[in-house]
Amino acid sequence: MSRKTDRVDNGRRELLVGASAAGLAGLMASAGPARAQDAAAVGAGAAPTVSVANRGKYATVPLRQESTNVTAIQSRVRSVDVKNLAPTLKANLDHVLGLIDIAQGSAEDWGGERLWGAKQDLICMHEFPIQGFQPWTRSELNRVAFDLPGPESEAIGARARKYGCYIAFGCYAKEKDWPRHVINMSVIVGPDGNIVAKHWKARNILGLFGESALIGTTVYDVLDRYVEMYGWDAVLPVARTDIGNIAMTAVGMEPLLYQCLALKGAEILVMSVTGGSNAESATATARYNRIYTVGVGNSVSPDNLGFMESAGGQDEGTVIVDPRGTVLAKTTNHHEDTASTRIPIGDFRRTRRFPEVPMALFRPVLDQYQPLFQPNTFLEALPETYKEAGTLVRKRMQGN
Repeated sequence: MSRKTDRVDNGRRELLVGASAAGLAGLMASAGPARAQDAAAVGAGAAPTVSVANRGKYATVPLRQESTNVTAIQSRVRSVDVKNLAPTLKANLDHVLGLIDIAQGSAEDWGGERLWGAKQDLICMHEFPIQGFQPWTRSELNRVAFDLPGPESEAIGARARKYGCYIAFGCYAKEKDWPRHVINMSVIVGPDGNIVAKHWKARNILGLFGESALIGTTVYDVLDRYVEMYGWDAVLPVARTDIGNIAMTAVGMEPLLYQCLALKGAEILVMSVTGGSNAESATATARYNRIYTVGVGNSVSPDNLGFMESAGGQDEGTVIVDPRGTVLAKTTNHHEDTASTRIPIGDFRRTRRFPEVPMALFRPVLDQYQPLFQPNTFLEALPETYKEAGTLVRKRMQGN
């Protein structure tokens, strides 16, 4: 690691631990409430401000109804063509809008009216329904990614407003405060058509791509700056809506992450990983954490460049699971399909019992454990390609 990088890391570390009262005062003056509270807490040696369950009580907003109708859409992954971006992006978006209509028992050819089925309060999609996935370069990915809000989210927002529902989906997104970064973002749009939550992917799985690594920015990749900007509570966010507390994640195989989201008050966890089955993980997560889970994956996906059409289209299907681990609804094939059920969210909230987590036993281990791969890699450099990202990952894992 270079001396320049050392100075940057040390400077950020000093900011976070509150090395000077003057520095903390300046940070608190320029920060929002969450950042100011975090800075004061860390400077005093206390825990940062995080909304988490305390003896079974946790933050909520009043429910608009006792039950929540949920549909998970198992849809294809079809990548946009960067050489023909506008029409291929529009085709994918139109396909998504059509699937939302069908999930609500409607279709444009039927005059846009709901003809059958119950109104769905929450529609869940996987992490890449609009843009698809390819090993794009950073320059290409910055073209593929879209703004939030932007035309794509506004089109989905118009459907949410039409049906009076929430729509959860994933995408590659750009943020004005993070130039050249592209974020794997989970988005929830509300019944008024506006975005109510943007959940960054917490971290990428390492070692999954051989010599390469993903270049989409996650919270872990820029952790220090992320906390400075948004506060610790936003690291693992929960959207507190009038149909329940919803958390979304595109991180697979991360049970401790799911448990922490549950402890923060998530009542419905949407697990949206493409390219692999969510059914088994969603079932285990629901049972172990006593929450509702939606494991929504992709269907078979013909004509997706570089992938077999069956990639990620799993026989286990897309599932919605209750807190006992009982599958309430599932798709029964690997094609585009839906799974729908009704969640008695009011009764669940009144009777919820958290699994007991004996923190006194675990805290010494968690406090002292040091992972091989440390955070803040993308504060040092932004890799242009998957190969460059793989090289950066290996350097970090070797302590360089």
